This record gives sequence, structure tokens and C-alpha cells, in this order.
Amino acid sequence: MSDDRLIVALDVPNIIAGMDVVNKLGATVSFYKIGLGMLTGGGLALADELKQEHNKRIFLDLKLFDIGATVEAAVKGIAKYELDFLTVHGDPNVVKAAKEGAADSNLKILAVTILTSLDREDLNANMYKPGNISDLVVERADRAFQAGADGVIASPLESKRIRDLVSSSDKLIVTPGVRPEGAELGDQKRISTPGVAIKNGSNHIVVGRPIIRSSDPKAAAHNILTEINSY
Repeated sequence: MSDDRLIVALDVPNIIAGMDVVNKLGATVSFYKIGLGMLTGGGLALADELKQEHNKRIFLDLKLFDIGATVEAAVKGIAKYELDFLTVHGDPNVVKAAKEGAADSNLKILAVTILTSLDREDLNANMYKPGNISDLVVERADRAFQAGADGVIASPLESKRIRDLVSSSDKLIVTPGVRPEGAELGDQKRISTPGVAIKNGSNHIVVGRPIIRSSDPKAAAHNILTEINSY
């Protein structure tokens, strides 16, 4: 039995590899993320096929960031695919433009706070303002909600504080940086387990490599579903 709180990241190079993962997982998984790495390998075509022919939910993770008119136009085009989630950078002007582009559709706009692959040292190198990283994530989330975002992307370490915000009422928290106990961390730095993320208030968790690189992807997905259903 699937549970759309689990979103599987199709971090593979092309549509053929993507369909191979989907076929292996079958009815166990109902929600998939397609990101920039897949875009030139048929990502939009795969998203459309999974949505229209396989009745899957789709999260298009493009992290759009540009001037307002360009973001609005891009989102307006993407909305025609009738997908479920789309990411943009969490700057309020970008969020507002994306919401304009998504008007008259069911596409949910999710604002990226701070990538789960970044720590304070990375933020310093990127000239972010000083301060505790969790405080910055919560501040960006609050501003994105006030700008109209339907939800935010944030690590499991910040989920609880974001859920406690007044502005988070009826909003989505989608959480990457989720690793089952004992899984390799890869490039992720601010992580937690699936159960903890759900307990902390996340609506959805995003898991890629621990499932798609497993020798038994369906069993790996099933184990995560069992864990989150215990919370």
C-alpha cells in the first residue's frame, strides 16, 4: 500500500532509467520527484507520462530563480502539465511571481529555504548573512509563507520550528535530507530519519539514493513506509 508522504527522487539520467525505477517500485510508491538532473534526459516527458498514464503524483524540483516576469512565464507553462509540486527559490518576489504563474491551476508552489547539503561554512562562502542556520531557515520559511508559498522545502532539523510558526497553518513542509538509519549520507549534511521528520511536522519526505540504489528498491521503500506509519 502506497503512502504519498513518501516522495521518491528519480535521481537518474534519463527517462528509460526513470521508468525502470518506477516499474520496480510498482504500486508501493505513488509520488515521485523529478529534478534538474533529469530535465535534459526527458524529465518533463516522464513527468507527464507518470501523471497522465500511471496516475502518479509529481514533484518537479527546478528551484526556479529569475526576475519576476520570467518566473511567472515559466510557471505558467509548467502548470499546463497538471503536476502537483514545483520548487522555486524562497525569495518573496520569486514566490509571488510563481504564484501568479500557477493561478487557475492546482500546482503547489514550494519555496526552497536553505539546501540540506549546505552547512554554516558553505553559507559563509556564499556570503549569506551570519547567524544560526536553523534560525535562517525558519526566517526564510516565514517570509515565503507570507509571500503566498503553498509550502517550503526544509531539512528535518527545522521542521518542528517551522510547523510552530503561525504562518505555517495549512502549509506544506516537504523534507529532503532524509536517510534511514545506517544509510550513507552522500552529500547531505543536515539530515534525520524518516520517522523523526514526520514526527517533527513534515508532510512529505523525499528519499532518493537509499531506495533507487538499493538491491531491492521495493523492500527499501516498504521499510521507510513502515517507519513513517508508526508515527
